Parts: sequence; C-alpha cells; structure tokens
Amino acid sequence: MMLASELRLHGVRVVVVEKESERPPHVRSLGLHIRSIEIMDQRGLLERFLEAGTQYPAAGGFGGVHKPAPERLDTAHAYTLGIPQPVTDRLLAEHATEAGAEIRTGCALTGLTQDDYGVTAELSDGTRLRGSFLVGCDGGRSTVRKLLGVDFPGEPSRNDALLGEMELTAPADEVAAVMTEVRKTQLRFGAGPTQGGLYRVVVPAAEAGSARQPTMEEFREQLRAYAGTDFGAHSPRWLSRFGDATRLAAAFRTGRVLLAGDAAHVHPPLGGQGLNLGVQDAFNLGWKLAAEVNGWAPAGLLDTYHAERHPVAAEVLENTRVQSEMLNSAPVRGLIARLMDFEDVHRYLVGQVTAIDVRYDFGSEQVLVGRRLKDVRLKHGRLFELMRTGRGLLLDQSGRLSVAGWTDRVDHVADVSEELDAAAVLLRPDGHVTWLGDDQQGLEAQLSRWFGSPSRPA
Repeated sequence: MMLASELRLHGVRVVVVEKESERPPHVRSLGLHIRSIEIMDQRGLLERFLEAGTQYPAAGGFGGVHKPAPERLDTAHAYTLGIPQPVTDRLLAEHATEAGAEIRTGCALTGLTQDDYGVTAELSDGTRLRGSFLVGCDGGRSTVRKLLGVDFPGEPSRNDALLGEMELTAPADEVAAVMTEVRKTQLRFGAGPTQGGLYRVVVPAAEAGSARQPTMEEFREQLRAYAGTDFGAHSPRWLSRFGDATRLAAAFRTGRVLLAGDAAHVHPPLGGQGLNLGVQDAFNLGWKLAAEVNGWAPAGLLDTYHAERHPVAAEVLENTRVQSEMLNSAPVRGLIARLMDFEDVHRYLVGQVTAIDVRYDFGSEQVLVGRRLKDVRLKHGRLFELMRTGRGLLLDQSGRLSVAGWTDRVDHVADVSEELDAAAVLLRPDGHVTWLGDDQQGLEAQLSRWFGSPSRPA
C-alpha cells in the first residue's frame, strides 16, 4: 500500500492484487520506529497515525537489554508510535485508495511472464493483467520470488515461538506476576492485555523449524511447561508460529519484476523492525519506479534500489541474529548492557533499529551525503512539509542556485534554517541528501545523476 501510494503520487496507474478477501486481524507489528514516523510526516500522513496510536519514549533497548534512548537523537520525532498492524494496514490502504490505486481483494497471483516491454500476471480468477513492472510485496513465502526462481539463502530457525491472541480466565494481577517471574530467565515469554479483552501471548515452542499451524492445546502445554499454568487460556482469535530464521533474497530486481518487504528478506521480529523495513523499502523504490515508467529515469536509477536496500536488509538480519543470541545468553546480555553504557555504542544500536542512521553510498566523503535529512525548521515552515509532492527538492539558503531544466521533477525553495550548516542541499524524493554546497556546476551534475537529462526550454 505504501508503494502504491508513492507511485500514484507520480501519476502511475497501479493495481494492488491481494489474495485475502478481508484484512487479517493478526497484530504482528506493534508500532512504528522513528524513520517510518518521519516517512509518514513527509507524505502528510502523520496526523492520522498519531490519532490512532500512542507515543512512547524512543526505543533504547536491544536484545532484552532495556535502557532509555540517548538524548538529542538526530530527529524531530524522538519517539516510538505504538499502533497495531491492522490499523497501520487500514490507514495505508485508505491513503492508497484516496490516491487512486485500484485494489483487488480475494484474488491471488498464480503466474507471471515478462519480456522487454512489460509483465503479464496470471490471477486466480482466470484474468490476466499487463503492466510495465510488477513488484512482489507478498511476504516471506513470496509466490513472486518463487516464480522468479530467486535464491533465498540464509540460516534456518533455531528458536521458534508460538504467538497468538486469546482469552485468559486467570486474574490480571496473577498473569502479570507470573509473567514477571518467568521473564527473569526466559525472555521469549510474555502475556499482556490487548484490545477487546484479549491477551497477546508468546511462549517458546517445543521444536524449531516447523511449518505446522499451532493448536490451542500446544499453547496450553507450552504455557504449563514455562509458567506452571496455562492461565485458563481459551477462545483464540488467531494463533501463529515464528522463528529466528534469517534469509535475504539474492536479487531485489529481476528484469521488470522486483521484491520488497518480507518477500525480499525475513528475520526474527526482535526490535520490531519488519514492517518498518518494508515501508522503507517501498519509500526507496516508489519514486525510482515512477521515474522509469514516466520516462525520465537516468540510466541505472532502478538498479540503485537493490544496491541501496540489500545492504540495509543485511544489517537488519545481522542485528536481529545478535539480539536472538542475546535472548539465549545472560552473559552475552550482560556484556552488551555494559557496552551500551558507552554513549557511542548505544547511539549506534538505536540508530540501527530505528533506521535513522541509514546512509547510502553515493561516493562522497561528506558526512551528510547519503543520509536522510531530518525535519529541520525553516524561516517559513519546516522541511517535511515541502516534501509532500514526492519530488526532489533543492533547499537553497544562498538564493543563488537554479534547477532550470529540472523544474518538472525538482522543487527549488529559497529559505534558511539555523539547523543546517550548508549553503544548499539537494534531496531525493525519499529525503536522502545527494549533494551539498554552493556550486551550480556541481549541483547540475547531481541533478543529472538522480533526475535525468534536463528538459529543453519551451
């Protein structure tokens, strides 16, 4: 839905094919980290999310070690937004629909073929769709990835857990007391109240690597094994199983077919990074794919999607593997906890989990180039309000530069900010800095690199 909205922002016709007839009730993701919150702000969606969610202090923990987040994080949104995944799904679907995306539910992809001019998708209702490109956002068991034959190497799960929402007959204070005691030695255990009088329960599974759907009796057995009681668990709303397997697609692009989100990478849900990583994939890909469809993309622009996002996903897989090891070892947790007392270490880990430290390699030694620019205050407003068009942006404090030739793709704003120590910065539509300085010739080289050839004067 995020990708569909980004494409519609550039006038690209989009069809979203969703095999489920109704939105699943599963609450797998519990919130948004800083970078995803910034993305919602950059597209004018944040107020909707704030109304539906709850703000908490920014995430400062890592692998079962809980510490307050470092002060003065490089963001104007130093908080975590607690919001259940079904609500996030709904808000993004509403936004995509408002933007003009066509959404077909109850219809699965069954086959695809591609040629030099486009992709043909075969659907479960017997119809076919023809488009310039196809993107598989269809999860860890991605049909698109399998049809492409893309390798999905990685490590199998060594620790599985059961997760579900259900009713408990035990009193709330008893559940809380038992959970607190069990979590002194078993951090993969938890039981907390959620919406509708239900409890969200997680407990280690008896075996790893199983694809079998868990049963309520299996939940009760594992609860008794770890907590000495099953809390009178009954009437599950949904049950699932997850592990700590890590896998990363060998290629995020194969011709005119691309992968995003869990279709491109799977990892343990530690640190709550999964949904956030997928949203950020879409934000990186959307404007590039639109540029290709609309005919102004410079050579190689679409290939930068894999070049930029594959390393980011690899780092997330690595940090979730580390966190998984920490949950299994008190000595390792103790060591990491002591290291996190060094502010640079703590800030580095928080920057990884919240994605505010992502820096793409643009071949520049300037520290800011390749990073996203936070929402700086300007004399006449703020940066993120200027980015809602989805276009590139030259923020020009000198007032002497020009984007002539690229005005159909790049906005030019002459304004000043006390928070920005540069004469001017050129931002991509995803907010990452491609250039800073005061040299018109250098600016035009980067405009050509990211936004294609200049248009001829009328």
